[in-house]
Amino acid sequence: MAAIKPQPEAMPQNGDDIILKVKDLKMHFPLRQGMLQRRVGTIKAVDGLSFELREQEVMGLVGESGCGKTTVGRTLLRLYDPTGGEVLYRRADGSWVDVVQLSNREMKDLRKEMRMIFQDPFSSLNPRLTVRDIIAEPLIIHKQARGNVSARVAELMQAVGLKPAYMGRYPHEFSGGQRQRIGVARTLALNPRLIVADEPVSALDVSVQAQVLNLLQSLKDELRLTFIFISHDLSVVEHICDRIAVMYVGKLVELAPTEELLRNPKHPYTEALVSAVPPADPLLKMERIILEGDVPSPANPPSGCVFHPRCRYAQDICQEETPPLTEIGPGHVARCHFAEELDLQGVDYAAAETS
Repeated sequence: MAAIKPQPEAMPQNGDDIILKVKDLKMHFPLRQGMLQRRVGTIKAVDGLSFELREQEVMGLVGESGCGKTTVGRTLLRLYDPTGGEVLYRRADGSWVDVVQLSNREMKDLRKEMRMIFQDPFSSLNPRLTVRDIIAEPLIIHKQARGNVSARVAELMQAVGLKPAYMGRYPHEFSGGQRQRIGVARTLALNPRLIVADEPVSALDVSVQAQVLNLLQSLKDELRLTFIFISHDLSVVEHICDRIAVMYVGKLVELAPTEELLRNPKHPYTEALVSAVPPADPLLKMERIILEGDVPSPANPPSGCVFHPRCRYAQDICQEETPPLTEIGPGHVARCHFAEELDLQGVDYAAAETS
């Protein structure tokens, strides 16, 4: 019986520690109406997303509801078949595969290495199965259930802070935080390398959120896992993520190391998100930026820059031309015509240290 084991130390070839390369990823859904369900439009949930992910890194994916975060996570794991683009993944043996081009049989094998933690711990667990059966299900599906399955389940439950004596109970007998731990144990069953965590703490109380975040952080360090952490809450993301990617209406608008993005945002949308995070130091004062209007529909996005209808810095060019993703500094890119000119408000870490 295989134990929960850390992944082998990264063995990059030619100094390459990249585990995932996403290039121009698109996920468009048909918009249908009427009795005959005629196609009347397209919902561009993800529209040209590109980024790279390093091994043993935690990258946050943030934005308002409806910006396409969850769709990105599901598309990366082929729970949705993407409309276009590439998702290049480096397997444990060093070989590269394009997830988009794999058959269902090949994807089944790959899903041992790429797993997902779902958002809602109440609906993601089958209420008719015991905890033992829920956690053991991936082992059975992937024919890894050799030997004593209960011993393996007990090991997984201990790894996430649950008592193995409870494996005969059903999900309704557990709290929300415990249910999410069950989901994490199920995700770890096959010793994955890459985990997409889709808002894993948003349905939990604040005190329980901290426990689950600490659990994910410790598992990441012990097992040398790589995470894509999806959330709408920057205050959660800043404590666990090495880098943060900001999405708006299906597009990546900014990407930078966590502290750099919070201290020095270069996109007006990021500035507004950062201003909404309560500072840990009560002496720090930040201007709260209230965005006017609603998030545009991905079925009918604005021309030019998708953020221009709500941007207080918008000029004529913003309505006419789509800004490119521009590198502002090392590892810091932003999609704004005036990214290098605007002096945007960020978190003043220096003031926090001297106060």
